[in-house]
Amino acid sequence: MNWVDSLQKEIEYTENHLLEEISIEQIAHQAQSSPFHFQRTFSILTDMTVGDYLRRRRLTLAAQELATSNAKIIDIALKYGYETPEAFAKAFRKQHNLSPSNVRQCTGKLKSYNCLVIQVNLKGVEPINYRIVDRNRFKVVGVKREIAVQHTEDGSMSEIPKFWQDAHVNGTNDLLFSLNNGEIKGVLGICVDIENKGKDLTVIDYWIGTDYFGNTPE
Repeated sequence: MNWVDSLQKEIEYTENHLLEEISIEQIAHQAQSSPFHFQRTFSILTDMTVGDYLRRRRLTLAAQELATSNAKIIDIALKYGYETPEAFAKAFRKQHNLSPSNVRQCTGKLKSYNCLVIQVNLKGVEPINYRIVDRNRFKVVGVKREIAVQHTEDGSMSEIPKFWQDAHVNGTNDLLFSLNNGEIKGVLGICVDIENKGKDLTVIDYWIGTDYFGNTPE
């Protein structure tokens, strides 16, 4: 069973047990996955926690039942895991921006969260067209990091993607885009000052920068 099938099996289990008290351990056990791995994968793919998903699905079904049945609000609250009508109304309003009684009066719009179906779309099959251009000297502003490149087969340039990630998180990337006023648009990755430290190691100065015309900004 691959990880997509495993995750889908776990989601189907939650769907079949929405009216019960279920734990993360019980859900993860359905596909022989650890609770940590299941929660982490689920959050990365859906941008929500497992608890958020369960709550949203339960309140979606509760809203449908309010709109289509004559069941008492307190009975629906208990059915979907809320011990009091007040707790149910608070959670219901947070999701739907309506009270349960508003639904009974057919006023306002409800927010529905459907059952998740995991699909994976692979990209990268189409070729990328690129060109090599000779340029005269031009000015670049940016940030530099010394990168040690190990001559191995398992990703010797791993520090460069980390450098880009750091630049994105700390706002450097956005700042460089705002400074870009030269002929080359966007942000550049530049390797300079290559120095061999032996047969197994090379050290380079790697810049994340942008083509900039004018006085060097502070």
